[in-house]
Amino acid sequence: MTRARDGALAFAAALAGWQALVWLTAVPSFILPGPLRVAGTLVLQSELILQHAAVTIVEVLLGIAIGTLLGAATALQLAMSRTALRFVLPLLVFSQAVPVFALAPLLTLWLGYGLGAKVAMAVLIIYFPVASSFLDGLRHTEPSLLEMARSLGATKGQILRHIRLPAALPSFGSGLRLAAVYAPIGAVIGEWVGASQGLGYLMLLANGRAKTDLMFAALFVLAAFTLLLHKAVGQLADHLARRAKGMA
Repeated sequence: MTRARDGALAFAAALAGWQALVWLTAVPSFILPGPLRVAGTLVLQSELILQHAAVTIVEVLLGIAIGTLLGAATALQLAMSRTALRFVLPLLVFSQAVPVFALAPLLTLWLGYGLGAKVAMAVLIIYFPVASSFLDGLRHTEPSLLEMARSLGATKGQILRHIRLPAALPSFGSGLRLAAVYAPIGAVIGEWVGASQGLGYLMLLANGRAKTDLMFAALFVLAAFTLLLHKAVGQLADHLARRAKGMA
C-alpha cells in the first residue's frame, strides 16, 4: 500500500514538473504538449485510442500465451533430455546474438501486415526469457531431494512432477514477469514496421501529422496497460511461489 502511494506521489510530481516546464518555456505544443493537453486529447479521442488499444492488447495476450507455452515446453524437453540440452541449448543462446528487432521487417514480409506478424514478434521476444528462467529452475532443484527420490525408486516422470516442477515454479514466475514487460514492446515494434491498426501504428500516424498530444495519449495508454499486465502476472507469479512452498 505504501509503495503504491509513493509511486502515485512520484507520478503526480513528475506530471506537475512537466506541466511547469511547458508553461515556463512556452514550448510549442507540437514539440512538447503539457499533461493537461494530453489528458484532454485522451478524453476527446478516447474512442479512437481504445479501438487501437484493443488490437494491441489482443496481440500482446496471444503473444504471451503462445510464447509461454512454447518456452515452458522447451524447458521441460531440455530438462528431461541430456541430448537435447547438449545440442539445443547452445542454439538457443546463439539465437540471442541476433537482434530480435531486426527480424520485424522479415516477419512482416512473411506474415503480412495483419495480426500474425505482431503476435510472432511478441512470441520471439518473450520465448527465450521464459524458457531460460524455467529451465534454470528445473536444473537447480535441491540435489538431496533428487537423491532421496531416486533412492525410493521414483521414476524420472515422478521426480519431474512431484519435485522438480514445484521447485521450478518461482523461476517460471520470474520468466512470466519478464514476458509481461517484453511482450508489449514486441507487439508495438511490429506495428511500427508495418500495420494498419494498433497503438504503435497510431503513434506513428500521430507523429507524422504533428499531433504530439495524441502520440503521448496513446503512449500513456500503452504504459498503463503494461503496468496492469505486469501487476496481474506478478500476482500469478506470487501464487506459483506460494504453491511451490506448499508442495515442499
